Amino acid sequence: MEVSASAKRLLPWLVAVAFFMESLDTTILNTAVPTIAAALKVAPLSMKAVLSSYTLSLAVFIPISGWMADRFGTRRVFASAIGLFTLGSLLCGISNNIHVLVACRVLQGCGGAMMVPVGRLTIVRTFAKSELIRAMSFVAIPGLVGPMLGPIAGGLIVGYFHWRVIFFLNLPIGIMGLLLVYLHLPDYREKSNPLDVLGLILFGSGIALLSYVLEVFGEHTLSLTEVLGLLAISLVLLAGYGLHGSNTAFPLLSLSLFSIRTFRAAVSGSFFTRLGLGGIPFILPLLYQVGLGFTPIQSGLLIMPQALAAISLKMTMPGIIARFGYRGVLVSNTIILGLLILLFATIGVGTPVWIIAIQAFCYGFFSSLQYTCMNTLVYTDVTGEQTSNASSIASTVQQMSMSFGVAIASLLTAFFIPDRFHSSAPEMIHGIHYAFFILGGITILSTIVFRELKSDDGAATSQHKVLEHAG
Repeated sequence: MEVSASAKRLLPWLVAVAFFMESLDTTILNTAVPTIAAALKVAPLSMKAVLSSYTLSLAVFIPISGWMADRFGTRRVFASAIGLFTLGSLLCGISNNIHVLVACRVLQGCGGAMMVPVGRLTIVRTFAKSELIRAMSFVAIPGLVGPMLGPIAGGLIVGYFHWRVIFFLNLPIGIMGLLLVYLHLPDYREKSNPLDVLGLILFGSGIALLSYVLEVFGEHTLSLTEVLGLLAISLVLLAGYGLHGSNTAFPLLSLSLFSIRTFRAAVSGSFFTRLGLGGIPFILPLLYQVGLGFTPIQSGLLIMPQALAAISLKMTMPGIIARFGYRGVLVSNTIILGLLILLFATIGVGTPVWIIAIQAFCYGFFSSLQYTCMNTLVYTDVTGEQTSNASSIASTVQQMSMSFGVAIASLLTAFFIPDRFHSSAPEMIHGIHYAFFILGGITILSTIVFRELKSDDGAATSQHKVLEHAG
């Protein structure tokens, strides 16, 4: 399909805006939880359902996004995703009780679940493999910036406006996005196989249950026996999908893709790396606010250098990947990231603000490079027919690993604090420092996954071999 030059220029912006809305929404509510709970006359802990319902619907609906894009076309599905997300935002903003708010968050999650994989799929089908890194590095930035801006934006809106503005913020962006989709988004379709309904039930319910277990793990709402029972059921459902998927002609998610070395390394490497990285946006604000006594806005400003690094240095990333290749970058960059996480454990009461800002800037650059590498490596050796399936698997694993990362970070911090309900600032700092040590170690260990790559893997995308011959 021929794509016009103007559509090619606008496409990364369009997908980036959708990614930004989706990623911002996962964190902007956190700061506003006490205010919304008071307005709806419920206990703050009851608001957990409002946060987790969004994550659960993401986990369940991401797997069918690829099939829907193939069946109905990328333009129609992407427009429907933005439309559902925007409608969900409007309904959340006018909700008057927590049950309606939870239902509307599920609707938002249905839209968000399709936005990321279908947007990524459209980028992959539009740009040649040699152009993919530049396009993907641009699109990846909002996914990093959204979670960093979320806490500040939520605090400012609650402080100066009304909590409903948090949801209404998406309306003008969503309407503008819908207009641009119909004008400029390419409409790709592939031959679609029958929908694997049994696979969707097994995989969707298994993933939803596993996400729920991660949300409640470490709390006292369920006993340990109940949590372990739910975990066992979710694993049985996922194992059932594994058996079903390998014995059906048209599985929901084709596990045969894992026989491709670059795909296997990218997806499994992404999972294990995010176990260490995924919890950092969660515990850094805790360190700054609870441990060091900064205000939410000051804390947000200290995290901002990460976003600035990702934006200001994005143009250098294709050159770095071309110079060193996927294997060279991923093996060394993962170790560097692990060491940078270990360095966060040196931040204490007497640490100058400028040192914290420099550490955040370095972490922002190397984490952005890591995500760009992993997100593009997924597609280097898959065929055109496999891209929708590859996008669905990569997005599902990414969503799950981020949830795992936050759960691991919070559990580690709580483990090293004597009494997490009445801990002092020094105790909180102590617990978070230990968590940084373990998360840094997990990140360094995840390098092992990338060692199976060969030096010329992904050369068509990275242009690594081209430069070697030129030199």
